[in-house]
Amino acid sequence: MRFRRKNRSPPLLSHEFIIQNHADAAYFLVMVVFLGLIVESLGKVRGIFIAMQYNVTYTIDDNSEQFHFYDYGPKDFATIFFYMLVAINLHAVIQEYVLDKINRHLHLSETKHSKFNESGQLAFFYLFSFIWGASILNTEEFMMDPTSLWKDYPHSRIFQVKFFYICQIAYWLHALLELYFQRIQKEDIPRQLCYICLYIAHISGAYILNLQRLGLILMVPHYLVELIFHASRLFYFSDENNQKGFTIWALLFIMVRLLTLTLSVLTFGFGLTRAENPGFSIADGNFNVLPVRIGCLGAVCLTQAWMMWKFINFQLKKWREYVKRIFNETGLNDSRLFFQF
Repeated sequence: MRFRRKNRSPPLLSHEFIIQNHADAAYFLVMVVFLGLIVESLGKVRGIFIAMQYNVTYTIDDNSEQFHFYDYGPKDFATIFFYMLVAINLHAVIQEYVLDKINRHLHLSETKHSKFNESGQLAFFYLFSFIWGASILNTEEFMMDPTSLWKDYPHSRIFQVKFFYICQIAYWLHALLELYFQRIQKEDIPRQLCYICLYIAHISGAYILNLQRLGLILMVPHYLVELIFHASRLFYFSDENNQKGFTIWALLFIMVRLLTLTLSVLTFGFGLTRAENPGFSIADGNFNVLPVRIGCLGAVCLTQAWMMWKFINFQLKKWREYVKRIFNETGLNDSRLFFQF
């Protein structure tokens, strides 16, 4: 695999050396794990990195049919680390073979170039995650019965759900490292760091607290909205007159915020409150107690309120820019222009 060409050889283990060679180092580590497949004595070690851990098999009554579920534990850190390395490799491939080639034709400014790369990477990720998450929802039919969000809590993880969450956590941890590897501009770091940490906190919380069904149902529409936004931004950079996608995004953004709040209140405020097995047990994965429910609902509500605040400020900023542009073109004063709208 060929990654970004190096124009010079920086000092060994310097910041520049790490930045230039981080994708090659991640690729080397991934290959080391795969080469371990050849050596039988390393079977248990390699399995910790590649395979899903903590497989639990159930047999109902006298039925010979077995059901395989997955718990979580410390070994998941090794699995997350491996798939984080895979995400770093995929990031490098998309950057070099897709985004860099498009950037050469667009001739964007430094600021737009950085935002184009950010949206390009996220658009690929959101598209993949939306399709994968929607297929799981369709297969398991979680959307057909709203009571499945709290019925039989704590829920046992099937392979697809656990693998989905492992990959999600791995991707957003990789995104933290890319803030350094991609030399993100200082003024953009707080914004990106904020939403990356929110993703890690919410997805990890749903995974640890056995709320994976609720988390999955909330992630899929959210990822669709984010996909539309970043795809619209990519089209905007290629043609600034192409802004129809932002209108669709704005409408869906508000609808998804309402859906998130509705399902969260329904689950934490009503469903889990009336669940048959309330209590707190780390061994059983049962966190259905009032402080946890209030904490989760509060975290969701505060996050949605923060997102709406950012959304309103974004729309007001765009409105001011639009009014200013019309004012410059027509020569009308602000008050006359306001009444025309």
